Amino acid sequence: MPILAVLGAINVDLVVSGAALPGPGETVVGGSFAQHHGGKGGNQAVAAARALGDAGRVAMIGAVGDDAFGGAARAALADEGIDVGWVAVDPERSTGVALIAVGDAGENQISVAPGANATIDAAHVMAALEALTPAIVLASLEVPADAVSAAGEWCHAHELPFILNPAPAGERAAELARQATYVTPNEIERAAFGTLPEHVTVLQTRGADGVQIVSHGRTIDVPAPRVHPVDTTGAGDCLNGVFAASLLEGLPLHDAVARAADAATRSIMIRGAREGMPRRDDLTASS
Repeated sequence: MPILAVLGAINVDLVVSGAALPGPGETVVGGSFAQHHGGKGGNQAVAAARALGDAGRVAMIGAVGDDAFGGAARAALADEGIDVGWVAVDPERSTGVALIAVGDAGENQISVAPGANATIDAAHVMAALEALTPAIVLASLEVPADAVSAAGEWCHAHELPFILNPAPAGERAAELARQATYVTPNEIERAAFGTLPEHVTVLQTRGADGVQIVSHGRTIDVPAPRVHPVDTTGAGDCLNGVFAASLLEGLPLHDAVARAADAATRSIMIRGAREGMPRRDDLTASS
């Protein structure tokens, strides 16, 4: 069974919504609380696993702390059928946490403590890839750049596709994009890269307008279905995970992008990052 390896962050999101956002030194009482599993890596792995079903295997490469959040995060991934054997448990760091306050008008304040995500290094990534021997690797940038670069080097040495979601875009994003086979920026991230080598296929995400493919000098627009969004959280992660899963199954580039755009659109009609990610039967019915 072919393997997709996903390298990225695993977080727990703690969300208070429905109250006014506090100012400096201010305490605000009110709103409702919710806890969600998150992190771009974890979200993308879930999207891919649901899209693949029994057609492939997803393995997560990441790290959590030796705490209750970490145990729950690993269990949530395993419940999706994801191999968590290379999700390290760090006894000295906490699991990554995002503290999110959402105001009445939908505006938000977010503070992220990366915790164990910051400990992922090149050696761990190389060891994981050598053991897993995946057919495709998908990575995002909420983990150290050296770890992502190691994944790109491994894929290049083994002549395998390396998909990079360059978010959040840091100072080394352009350098890492040049290692990729496929790079999936939004409009702002794309503008920061400048000219990329011809071997890099760009899938620029454009929200409700779908995806623009730029490959070997050709530009193709792939539209997204028109819907009334409920919650766009995690839509980009859904698109990346389903795109990687579709390539793993052997779909042609255009078909893989169209399937991923459809999945991302479906995901925004349900509140929550992972809650709206479609399963294989839903995608099969829509194809």
